[in-house]
Order: sequence, then C-alpha cells, then structure tokens
Amino acid sequence: MSPFFVYLLRCADGSFYCGQTDDIHARLGQHEDGSFGYTSNRRPVELVWQGEFETREGAIAFEQQVKGWSRAKKEALIEGDWERVRELAHSSSGASTSSARTATEKSALSTSSGQSGASTSSARTATEKSALSTSSGQSGASTSSARTDLKNPVRPEPVEGHMGNVRPEGSRPTGGDLAQQVLAAKGPAQRRAIAKAITLLESTRADHRAQADEMLTGLLPRTGRSFRLAISGVPGVGKSTFIEVLGLHLIGQGHRVAVLTIDPSSSLSGGSILGDKTRMEKLSVHEQAYIRPSPSGGTLGGVAEKTREAMLVCEAAGYDMVIVETVGVGQSETAAAGMTDMFVLLQLPNAGDDLQAIKKGVMELADLVVINKADLDADAATRARAQITSALRIFGQHGHPGHAGHDQRSWHPQVLQLSALRGDGLAQFWDAVSQFRRIQQANGQWEVRRQHQALGWMWERIDAGLKRDFRRHPLVQRLLPGVLAQVGGGRLPPSTAARRLLQAWQGDASQPSAPSETIAPADDGPAPDHGEQRHA
Repeated sequence: MSPFFVYLLRCADGSFYCGQTDDIHARLGQHEDGSFGYTSNRRPVELVWQGEFETREGAIAFEQQVKGWSRAKKEALIEGDWERVRELAHSSSGASTSSARTATEKSALSTSSGQSGASTSSARTATEKSALSTSSGQSGASTSSARTDLKNPVRPEPVEGHMGNVRPEGSRPTGGDLAQQVLAAKGPAQRRAIAKAITLLESTRADHRAQADEMLTGLLPRTGRSFRLAISGVPGVGKSTFIEVLGLHLIGQGHRVAVLTIDPSSSLSGGSILGDKTRMEKLSVHEQAYIRPSPSGGTLGGVAEKTREAMLVCEAAGYDMVIVETVGVGQSETAAAGMTDMFVLLQLPNAGDDLQAIKKGVMELADLVVINKADLDADAATRARAQITSALRIFGQHGHPGHAGHDQRSWHPQVLQLSALRGDGLAQFWDAVSQFRRIQQANGQWEVRRQHQALGWMWERIDAGLKRDFRRHPLVQRLLPGVLAQVGGGRLPPSTAARRLLQAWQGDASQPSAPSETIAPADDGPAPDHGEQRHA
C-alpha cells in the first residue's frame, strides 16, 4: 500500500503551508504551477519538511496538529530539533503536555529524518496511532492528556506575512500594528489585515473597541480619497449582479474596487446568510477587488452598524472605489445616502404607478435612479423611466429647490435604463456618475456633503453609546425586570416606564417604587426624546 504524506512548504511571503497527499510529486507540481489554492499567489514555494503515514486518517490528524503550531515550532520541526519542539510544547501547554501529541511529533521527526525499514514503519504506526488518539479522544492516559491539551491549545501562528514582521510568540498585535498592516503594500497579507480590521471594528468587546479606536486614528490621514457609491433597491432588483459588472468595468479602467455588502439579520435567530458574495463569482476572485459581507445586526436603514468605519479601512488600504450594497430596502431605509458620495437607487420595470413613484422616502434622496432588467420588458422600462422622471421633477418643486431649476452648476437627478445581466447601458451609467462627481466637486457640494456625513456619524455614535450605557447601568439592570413585568401586565404605561428608567439612569430623580408594587400611572405627558438628532 502506498504511503500518505504530510508536507510543509515555505511560501514567498514567509508564511507556511501544511498539507497532505498520497502523491507528493504531483502535489508539488500543482503548487509550482499555481493551480493549488493558498499558494497560487505566494510562489515560489519551497518544500522544507515531509513525513510518511500508512493511512490517510493518520496523515490528516497530524496535518491538523501542525497547522495549529507556532512559527517557532514549525521551524524546529524543519530543523529536526526535537528538544526545541518539546520545549515549545511545554511552554505553550504547561507541564501536562499531551503524551499522545509528544509521540506523534517525535515519530514524525524520526520519519522525516530518513529512517528506513522496520524503524520507519514503526515510526509511522506510532505517529498515526498517537495522532488519531489525540484527535478522536480515546480513553486512558492519552485521552486525558489530549483533553488537557485542548484546554491549553498551542497558540496559532500569529503572522503569516514576511519574516521581518513576525511578532514575539505570545504577544498580541495592537490597533496601531493592525493599522500598519492595512497600510502595507497590496497583496494577500494586506487583504488579511483588512479582514481582521473590519472584524475588530464589528466586535462588541470593550478592549476591542479601544484597539479599533487606536487603529482608526492611525488610518485616518490616509482616508477620504476614494469615491463612495451606495447601491440600493428592493430585494431581487439585481444589485449584486449590477455591482459585479460595474466592478469589473472599473477594474478594467485601472481602479481598485472594494465592495461592502450588507445582509439582513434574522429577527428570530439573529443569524445572517452573507450570500451576496456568491453572486459575484468573477469579481470576488480578482486581485484588484475586495468584497466583505457583513450582517445588518438589527441596524435600520439598510446598512450595518460599522459600515462607515469599514469604508475608512478600505480607503486607507488604497481602494479608490468603495461600493456599499444595502440590504433589500423599502421606502424608508435611507441611511446609505447619509454616508456616501452618491446614492444610486435600482428600480424594476412595472414596480408601481405614478403615485408610488412620488411617495417620499428613498426616492427623493436618490442622486441617480436606474431601471434595471430593462431587457425583460422594454416598454415597461420606458414607462417606469417616464414616471420616475416626473416624480423627481415634483420633488424639485416641493422641498428640494436645488433640483427644481436648470442651473448647470448643480446636479439634477437622472433616470437611466440598463441590463446588468447583458451589460447594456453600463457605459452611460458610469458617464453619469463621472458627471455627478465633476459637478459636485466644482460647486463645493462634495465637501459640504462629507462634512455633514462626519457630523452625522459622530451623533450616531453618541446615540449608540448612550443606548449601550443605559442598558449596562447597574440600577437600570436591577429595575428593568420588574418594570418589564408591569408593562407586560398592563399595570404601567410604556411611556411612563421609559421615563422612569431614564430618570434612574440619569440620577436626577428619586428611585422608582419597588418593581413588585403596583405603580399608579403618572401624568403621561410627552416623554423626552433622548435620541433626538442635534444636527441639521
């Protein structure tokens, strides 16, 4: 029976790749010609270690162990320095280091050092048995040791980039370190840094928030140079298909494109599919594009809570086109218009009549309206274009004087038809976008809009912080269960309960009555609006 191999490659960027195969020569050929996943963008690669196993299960078990090792431990494996491997294992897992893992590592080393005959066979057998006992949790001493090892796992390799950027084992990168990685030269290491940065921003841990603030402060001088474009529309209008076609078109013109897609979160489970990226098969694998799906997390307005911050990270990384795809929206989800340079609304043919078109909300905020899927029904698309054009003219006459006249120095919203699936009308769309950008920058509205966005962002974060602090206040947490019970039982008006909890949080009123008592409803005047926006 032919053996199975576990092998370790050193990549051009200094990272390691560990894999297993039953044909080592064919697999190395795949790595060398760039047809194998992780190493395709990290060539040339160098084979630095290999070991033989009699079964695939044993090879897979040991492969998974090596992937969890630190860089120093992998270097010791390559050098055949068993004492160093054992020393690092003890320093990571304590005195009760897994005996099963020890046997695995030692026998693997003896296998790789070129032993032959019975000794090699026995080494392979010992390797497989001990690796399998560690991964499957067999009974006895090896099981106990494996469980101990799971409680104190080997710290994963902290950095996969260049050797000069390796941090000391056991240390954690700071927000400033992550900012430097985002600002580094473009490539796989930078893409990983962007992903880590956005994940850090989305974290709710207090220490992570402090690191995120430090990181954003370091990135801020490199932001503000991109064009921020929001793409919104009802579910099924073709946003993802349109963005992929547009993104590939922009890359062909020399741009770097970042796409932030927002997926709705379930109101029941809290989960999100994050499936928009699957519709962008070509764009998602292009080296000049970066796509990041994020859950809405209950945030209203069609975007996620940290979409603004994620845009800054992409800008600092050198992406000059940042596209935000909102969730499928209705008439009131307008948050994306307040954080981007241009707000594009996609519509469908036969989506409604004239009355539907003039309803206030998302339509009156659109800088450009696009009738997508015009190839399905050309006549319906033409009618929809006429209806929406008429509606935009009405908006200009009532409450939007900037759109009412024909001043060439001002931008007037337009309505276009296109087919994202066929690519028809894409050139006309980008011409309109370019014209919008030129006009806005020439008349000064570009900077005014960004200033308003910055102020709105500040007040939004203040409101979110006040809400978070309110929920975490010790007195509010103590009073809340009883108040909820009284409101649910119909013994206390919700507005009165809200006002009394706010007074307890502010500390400017006496403590409300005990939750178990029946509280007579107070004079229910208008409750103070603590979430009121303080900006224009």
